[in-house]
Amino acid sequence: MQPFVRETGVVAPLDRVNVDTDQIIPKQFLKRIERTGFGPFLFFDWRYLSDGQTPDPNFELNAPEYRGATILVTGRNFGCGSSREHAPWALMDYGFRVIIAPSFADIFYNNCFKNGLLPVVLPEDTVRALIEKARAQPGYRLTVDLEAQTVCDGEAVQISFEIDPFRKHCLLHGLDDIGLTLQQEADIAAYEARRPPWKRGVMQNVP
Repeated sequence: MQPFVRETGVVAPLDRVNVDTDQIIPKQFLKRIERTGFGPFLFFDWRYLSDGQTPDPNFELNAPEYRGATILVTGRNFGCGSSREHAPWALMDYGFRVIIAPSFADIFYNNCFKNGLLPVVLPEDTVRALIEKARAQPGYRLTVDLEAQTVCDGEAVQISFEIDPFRKHCLLHGLDDIGLTLQQEADIAAYEARRPPWKRGVMQNVP
């Protein structure tokens, strides 16, 4: 998993509440077995007109000023719906590294940390102010510093956010569940070496 320390990037505002995982990545695109390749289908039903190819000019992320955005600021209860891990995969494949919202659905929130995407919870009025700034100032940029636990724009905005220390540690060091397990690789190998061969799955000669 790619470590997350600090991200400076253009902010894209998605002024919608209760954005569910089927809106983030619709079910018809869940056939891939890789974690990559989902970005083109992010917010598919909103991004495109009924032909599935023509970008909808009314959708926020299709505006030229938000191209290349790496920070998404959105409404409360983001990521509700199903537990599909494809939702953070699609967001990251599109280019987002940070999602800022007043609240997240629990499973989506957990899945973000397991995939290197930072979800930042801020008060609703603060999120509203950031959305308005991004709308009013094309190319508006923020720096999200995980070590310092701050969100700032280099001018008037400097906001602190809370995060679980263990999740912070994992993101800073790029540790997903597999990475955490591999930190104990030597102990696991020593334990396996002490087990009887029949418990290690070693086949015995049978007459």
